[in-house]
Amino acid sequence: MSDDAPRMTSYRPYLLRALAEWINDNGMTPHILVDAGVAGVRVPPGAVREGKVVLNIADRAVVGLSIDNEWIEFTARFGGVSQPVSVPVGAVLAVYARETGQGMVLPEEGAGGAHAHDDDGPDGDGPDAPTPPAGPAEPPAGKRPHLRVVK
Repeated sequence: MSDDAPRMTSYRPYLLRALAEWINDNGMTPHILVDAGVAGVRVPPGAVREGKVVLNIADRAVVGLSIDNEWIEFTARFGGVSQPVSVPVGAVLAVYARETGQGMVLPEEGAGGAHAHDDDGPDGDGPDAPTPPAGPAEPPAGKRPHLRVVK
């Protein structure tokens, strides 16, 4: 692509909203896998496991869910206490249904991409290594989700 080509906005928030809507429309529970090390991520520290956090973004689990082109924001209960959550869209690694694991590892954008820090994945830690999440921070009894890459 030439340097004089118009720059488009990020497609990540559109994919995120569409996948969450698809999961909701199918009566499932949308979860997002977030890289908690990205600048601006605000989640309770106790919810973070190995630098990542799985967040339930179902309407019944959160209050005031807003997914715009830059941020995901809502209030949720952690350990019985309501807390605000803010996640830059670029920190979302995957969206999936808790019940089936169906969803998508979000693609990393090229130059000027969505991540606030350099995470090219050579250590197997970044989005270039689309490994399934280990499951929610508090897995449902008897069931652990798995993530299937949908192409």
